[in-house]
Amino acid sequence: MAEITAQLVKELRERTGAGMMECKSALKEANGNLDEGEIVLRKRGIASAGKKSSRATKQGLIGSYIHHGGQLGVMLEVNCESDFVARTEDFQGLVHDLAMHIAAADPKFLRREDVTPTALARERDIQHARALAEGKPPNVAERIVEGRMAKFYEEVCLYDQPFVKESTVSVDQLIKTKIAKLGENISVSRFVRFKVGDAPGSDAV
Repeated sequence: MAEITAQLVKELRERTGAGMMECKSALKEANGNLDEGEIVLRKRGIASAGKKSSRATKQGLIGSYIHHGGQLGVMLEVNCESDFVARTEDFQGLVHDLAMHIAAADPKFLRREDVTPTALARERDIQHARALAEGKPPNVAERIVEGRMAKFYEEVCLYDQPFVKESTVSVDQLIKTKIAKLGENISVSRFVRFKVGDAPGSDAV
């Protein structure tokens, strides 16, 4: 197995516009070969998606999902570039799937950069104390904290979460697949999750 260096990942990312984790995964599958890695990403529908990520999204849909029994509901806004794409079955299906995912997975933030400093500091403190309690030296504990923070992001950030209908794919990868298929940038701009008995606004993002 070839070593997947940071430089290799960087080169594939520059070629394709795909995310770091997608590039690393593709290179592992391609045994470190850049050309093969690009093919893997193209097959996954990810390679062209990153190149569109800076394009403005002014159209889209407001979607909703009410769970059976009426105790749990979600509203979200998903944006794209044109009204034409917003009307397609693919886009509408994505909006529905994302609303259902939010109902099931209960994300607190959209992306990693949206995590509040307070929530971040609290989680780092918890994981640091946990590592020290396990008997790890302080320098090792710091590295362990970084690894566990990735898991934290998977739990609380919508884009990092494994998609509930296919756990091998993240929500970010799911959206990028649709971007590649539909040819337009797509982004989730906001969501709110309602659960009977919760304090008002406790799940708003």
